[in-house]
Amino acid sequence: MRLALKEARKGLGRTSPNPCVGAVIVRGQAVIGAGYHHKAGTPHAEIHALRQAGALAAGATLYVTLEPCNHTGRTPPCTKAIVASGIKRVVVGMEDPNPLVDGSGNTYLQGQGIEVVSGLLAAECRLLNRPFIKYITKGLPWVVMKAGMSLDGRISYQPQQGGQITGPESLRKSHRLRDSVDAILIGCATVMVDDPALTTRLPQGRGRDPLRIILDTHLQIPESARLLHLDSSAPTWIFCGMDVDRDKMARIRQVGKVVVHQVKCGDDGRVDLRHMLKVLAGAGITSLLVEGGATIHGAFLRQQLVDQVNLFMAPIFAGSAGTPVFEGINSHDAEDAIRLHTLHYRRLGQDMMVEGEVLYKSNAS
Repeated sequence: MRLALKEARKGLGRTSPNPCVGAVIVRGQAVIGAGYHHKAGTPHAEIHALRQAGALAAGATLYVTLEPCNHTGRTPPCTKAIVASGIKRVVVGMEDPNPLVDGSGNTYLQGQGIEVVSGLLAAECRLLNRPFIKYITKGLPWVVMKAGMSLDGRISYQPQQGGQITGPESLRKSHRLRDSVDAILIGCATVMVDDPALTTRLPQGRGRDPLRIILDTHLQIPESARLLHLDSSAPTWIFCGMDVDRDKMARIRQVGKVVVHQVKCGDDGRVDLRHMLKVLAGAGITSLLVEGGATIHGAFLRQQLVDQVNLFMAPIFAGSAGTPVFEGINSHDAEDAIRLHTLHYRRLGQDMMVEGEVLYKSNAS
């Protein structure tokens, strides 16, 4: 199953709205087939593995990270292909939370005389597919908040100043995060300060640019911003309110791969974040990386919309003049504070990365 998980990870950030799935076929002690789901609408992991195994699949064991589908969607059901191959045993990592599957795949295979074992490394399989699970059960993308900061919680040295706080190792990890998600989001203020490209830059030109999203309630983005003129496979989406300059919106919409979404605003007068997330989910976006700035970070946390946090901390003190990593977050005491759980710590050069899932007070046990 660990080999199947390794296969599944190859599809991270590329399979939405489908899950990442890996499959391995074993005969005796030998792996005779392996595969992963590459992209929605293409063959599933089981099919790739079965094709590689060929006739040797008869009597073998299939390990798959997610319950095989038993319905016809954009591709035929994998269960029927498994039965036709002569596979005698199927070991499943986790059941599929999709209501179209939800145990029916395992049940069908058992009804065809195939031994099915379910739940092997289930926690690791669920961890891999947290975005898909949230998307299919709640209709919202998995939201990861990321920031590079000093030890005193600053993301800049001076107000309205850009620049890198953390080191090159953290930067590389940040780009790997971008490569693993469907979309990346910043606020208009960050565009004005940094004029970023929000592309994925990995060694040897590897990596994939996610969909770029700008929150810009009043459509203040400069028309010269790099994000509007990039030669990239990924488009840029701007979410703004209803009361904006119509002429400017028309000009921006004529630029390359730029889409402007007008959406309602919340009680704070800014773009309604939950509405925006529902629009993304409706487009098949299952994971979103929120890169800031401080106002955006604070708004997502206050509205309990962040699922996972990745904070990169550099061993420096930026001083009180710099911008804090969050704005508008207040806690009365430790019991009231937003917490992280399922924590992981990783040293990146001189920096430290803290990763964890967010536990809000209303969800704490």
